[in-house]
Amino acid sequence: MAYARVKDVVKRMPRNLTKEECEVCETLLDDVALLIDGVNEEASADAKRIVSCRAVARMLGNGTDSAIPMGASQGSMSALGYSQSWTIGSGGATGEIYLTKTEKKMLGAGNKIGSHSPLEDLCSRMPEV
Repeated sequence: MAYARVKDVVKRMPRNLTKEECEVCETLLDDVALLIDGVNEEASADAKRIVSCRAVARMLGNGTDSAIPMGASQGSMSALGYSQSWTIGSGGATGEIYLTKTEKKMLGAGNKIGSHSPLEDLCSRMPEV
């Protein structure tokens, strides 16, 4: 079950989507819903919608034949040596749908430091004498 609609993604895109891209968009929204549920199924509806739109828009790209992949945080290019190098941010890869660290935080997941004692659970379940 998708958490956003195609029109939600279209509103956030810097360009118009083709009919084929709209069809792909619908499928990607279902895919990213599974990723979101894997991170935090209890996240707010607004967070799920925004994260869905961001991930799908990143996947669809800006529509230009840019040599820079969408989501790249670093890159380099050479001329006659035919060299090219890109670093994709936040653990994703070009052509892969992924959630960034910021999006995971929006969903209420991330690094949480703390501790838990299993003995506390045992003590709370024991009958009082």
